[in-house]
Amino acid sequence: MKWRASQLGNLMTNSRSKSEVLSETTKSEIRKIAKQDFYGYTTEIKTKPMIKGTDWEQNGIDLLNSVRFTQYTKNELRLSNEYMTGCCDIITDDSIIDIKSSWSLETFPATSSEGDASGYEWQGRAYMWLYEKPAFELVYTMYTTPDELLTEWDNLSIHRVDHIDPAKRITVVRYERDEALEEQIKERLIHCSEYYSQYINLLNNK
Repeated sequence: MKWRASQLGNLMTNSRSKSEVLSETTKSEIRKIAKQDFYGYTTEIKTKPMIKGTDWEQNGIDLLNSVRFTQYTKNELRLSNEYMTGCCDIITDDSIIDIKSSWSLETFPATSSEGDASGYEWQGRAYMWLYEKPAFELVYTMYTTPDELLTEWDNLSIHRVDHIDPAKRITVVRYERDEALEEQIKERLIHCSEYYSQYINLLNNK
């Protein structure tokens, strides 16, 4: 079983019980994935914030380029190892960059401490391992929300942001590669795969 880097946030949660390797959150996530694989369906939730982050992701890359005077382009190269697979947003000479598009000024992390999220950190550590890069930058961007995603009842003051300095609409959280944490990922994913196989066997033999 190869896990997606984006799944690590749930898979790496720690168990409250010292006798259990996997937390209930992790087990629930594994069962959800196993059921989808077993029955051949996908669960796709699309909210307006999610649509902004996927369909208009290039706006976030363009914003970062305008601030850094760079020419970053969207990466399409997916890599895998024995344990996982992933496709990061941007590859540079010495880092991986992942773009997060904020829905509004209210949800935009204004400082690095506000943007420090363990789920995204584990995803970034997976990327550093897969792409052999020493650093990961989690970049939150805030650009004007496209009109087609808004209604007449939305508060435009938190969505129309072109008048704000672009540098003030980017928040960066940086992580350095840590091979000891990669060992933790490897060990955890081995246990996750074992639990996945057990659950699949239960479905096959019920």
